[in-house]
Amino acid sequence: MRILALPRYDRLGASSRLRFLDFLPGLAATGIALRVSPFFDDAYLRRQYAGLRPDRRAVAGHYARRFTALAGRRGHDLLWIEKEALPFLPLAVERAALSGVPYVLDFDDAWHERYEGHPNPAVRRLLGGKLARLAGAAAAVLVGNGHLEDWAWRAGARRVVRLPTPVDLARYPDRPPPTDGFRLGWIGTPSSAVHLALLAEPLRRLAAEGPLTLVTIGVAPVALPGVPEEFHPWTSETEGALLATIHAGIMPLADTPFTRGKSGYKLIQYMAAGRAAIGSPVGENALIVRPEETGLLPGTEGEWLDALRRLRADPGFAARLGRAGRVEAATRFGLAVLVPRLAETLRCAAEGERG
Repeated sequence: MRILALPRYDRLGASSRLRFLDFLPGLAATGIALRVSPFFDDAYLRRQYAGLRPDRRAVAGHYARRFTALAGRRGHDLLWIEKEALPFLPLAVERAALSGVPYVLDFDDAWHERYEGHPNPAVRRLLGGKLARLAGAAAAVLVGNGHLEDWAWRAGARRVVRLPTPVDLARYPDRPPPTDGFRLGWIGTPSSAVHLALLAEPLRRLAAEGPLTLVTIGVAPVALPGVPEEFHPWTSETEGALLATIHAGIMPLADTPFTRGKSGYKLIQYMAAGRAAIGSPVGENALIVRPEETGLLPGTEGEWLDALRRLRADPGFAARLGRAGRVEAATRFGLAVLVPRLAETLRCAAEGERG
């Protein structure tokens, strides 16, 4: 079977790297032949992370390459698309570009909210229902969480498959926690760093009461007032080793329609690293973490402060959560576990349409 894979980004984009590119060797081993054509390149994301406006000429080139890739679609049995094939173009254009070949859509975020809740009314009118209409015509829709599963069924999808975002445990060394201090970890992009502001006061108070280092792994320091920070630029080669240097990982989230559709991957990473996973009880977070077993789910500022105080005061408790979390990550979210499920979904989508 031949599949044309159309991720949104190249390796710098977490969703594309984890839900598409990391799967490629495992899918190839099942006999699936894949051609991969990302929409945006890494340079696009670097400009975005630096706060720069997109290079219009480069963006035009991205569209040209995507149209070229789609022009050769009929040589494939299936299209595997991250979110949409042609961002910000109308439904009619995308439908014409996909015609004649069945397709599977993949979502790990509530991407439809970006169009439906866009501040520009013209965008809302033109694109607000685009992704739901595409989902309704797809051979299958892959989703990273239950919130997106419900959305896809409401959109009229014929088949919806819940596929967690996978983690490759080989990239996360199995090491004991540090023996001194209290090191809290956070990993993410600038768009998710804004949620750390929710913990500005609890972390400031925690730092004033005793040892605390906030270890951040991303694009730039978050610089919360009164909170000692150790910043590391993110790389795929170092993220696992850096998470091994913390006692627990945090994932605060505001409760919004968009965040309810997030797939909680930070928590999965902390668990894979063998560290206690602490997240806001929003959306999939509440299903990934088993409270008191693999992590904690504090809601209010007071609950966050109490949870972090408890972990600092009882390193044995934090270590027990982390050990159980690593087992859970391997059995529920491990790459080796999820490859067969994805391969079966793609084959069934292609064969069902032929049948």
